[in-house]
Amino acid sequence: MFQKVGLKFLHAIDAELAHNIALGYLRLKTFHLSQETLYPKLETQVAGINLPNPIGLAAGFDKNAVAIRSISNLGFGFLEVGAVTPEPQSGNPKPRVFRLKNEKAIVNRYGFNNDGMLKINYRLKKFKKKSILGLNIGANKNSANMANDFTKVL
Repeated sequence: MFQKVGLKFLHAIDAELAHNIALGYLRLKTFHLSQETLYPKLETQVAGINLPNPIGLAAGFDKNAVAIRSISNLGFGFLEVGAVTPEPQSGNPKPRVFRLKNEKAIVNRYGFNNDGMLKINYRLKKFKKKSILGLNIGANKNSANMANDFTKVL
């Protein structure tokens, strides 16, 4: 029942606020990966990388790598953080996330809001779990040389 009420609440409020509440919860909550979430039949290989399953969490949900400790225990085969830019940036003006209720979809126009590569790198260095972790990299909006931004973050 708590889950139904919680989801109803999250669907009733601003989409970006709902996203931030969910991320905050994951940041504070510690989950433990259960053997029940592992299914050997789903193991796969992509580009020579062995994955426990082909379902991953794409970049954009945990842009700043603040909740990867919890998220890595939810059973995803891999997860991705970012987009990460060299310098912190606030992204596009709000509102920038929109629900398309009839299509059961979300339009995301965040604009690469993130804490910047130094803070995110610090958080990633503290992450000790063996997980397949991808990094989505981007250029700062006001960059004089976007190609350099990509290599700098990499």
